[in-house]
This record gives sequence, structure tokens and C-alpha cells, in this order.
Amino acid sequence: MNLPSSLALPSDDIATQPEMSLAQALRSPQFVILLATNFFCCATHSGPIIHTVSYAISCGIPMIAAVTIYSVEGLAGMGGRVAFGLLGDRLGAKRVLVAGLFVQAFGALAYVFVRELAAFYAVAALFGFIYAGTMPLYSVLARENFPLRMMGTVIGGTAMAGSLGMATGPVAGGLIYDTFGSYAWLYIGSWAVGLGAFLIALTFRPMARAADRSAPVPA
Repeated sequence: MNLPSSLALPSDDIATQPEMSLAQALRSPQFVILLATNFFCCATHSGPIIHTVSYAISCGIPMIAAVTIYSVEGLAGMGGRVAFGLLGDRLGAKRVLVAGLFVQAFGALAYVFVRELAAFYAVAALFGFIYAGTMPLYSVLARENFPLRMMGTVIGGTAMAGSLGMATGPVAGGLIYDTFGSYAWLYIGSWAVGLGAFLIALTFRPMARAADRSAPVPA
């Protein structure tokens, strides 16, 4: 039975699908880099997401106002997902992801220097826009570099790494605050982890396409 044309892959897309088994995909440098990048990316923003309200309260901001900082992050993130998706389509997913990870690191660091509610709002808007915007790009890179038949496994693996990062940041932030009595080192640490995500993403190289490998070599 033939698939409807709306569901079938274009012929040129089929021709360039990477030829690999699932085991080869999971051992590939591309998959490992996606896992590591997503882990460090999520570890970067999860600590600030969870602890910024408490940090704002410690700066003297009333609780009812402090919780709105998180709302600003969330609203900005809605726009970030759309904007980064559009930019990824125009400029390339890797290029936009790498730039976003770099800015995200400094967005986390910026919290160290804010004390007033307006400044918290400004940093939260930038930070939320960036960290939410980077997330759809991992799926784009997965789709561009791995066969469609294993998308569930590849995207599920990268999402699992991101979930581990999301679990790590808040715990590390709490331990840092309990040890030093200040949130400053949480944001400095997030900045360092964010730079790590940026550097790891820089090493990503596209998977060789089947059409490229089968092209005749000039004499």
C-alpha cells in the first residue's frame, strides 16, 4: 500500500538519510554531543529558574512581586521558542543554538548584578527568551542528522539528558546557598556551566549524508 503523498518523505530526503543502525547512532559523536549539550544547557538555566524568586526576596523584594519574575521568564520564553525556530530555519539550527547558549550563560550571570525589581524583570525577559528559544533546536539537529525511523529514540535520549540537567541545577543551587549563604555562586556557576554547553555545541559536526558517501570520487 502506498503512503499518501502528504505523509511520504520527499525522494531527495530519502536519498540523503544517514545509513546507520540504532546502535551506531547511539554511539555516534553527534548523539553524544547532543546529549552533553542538552544536559549542560538545562543545568545552566534550571538553577536560576528555581532559585531566582528566593534570591529576589533576599534582595528585599516582596514575595508577591518576586513571583512575577518567573511569570516574565515564562512569557518571554513563548516568544523565544517562535523566534529561535524562525532563526534556525533561516540561519541554521547549529549556528543559532551555539549563539543562544553563549548568551544564555551571560544571562544567568547577569542576575548577580541586579537588586531592583525592574532589573530583575529585564534580566528575566532576556533569560527566559533565550533558554526557551534554544530548546526546539535540539530536535531540528536530531532530524537533520539521524534517520526518521529512530527519531523517538534520539529525541527521547536528548530529552532525558535535559531532564537530568534540570534536576541537577536546583540541587546544586541549594547546596551552594547552604554552604556560602549567598546565591551569587549559583549564578556564577551557571555561567560557567553555560559556557561549557556553548563549547560542547561548537564541536558538533553534521552527520555524513548517504548521498555524499555514495558520490563518485574524481580521478
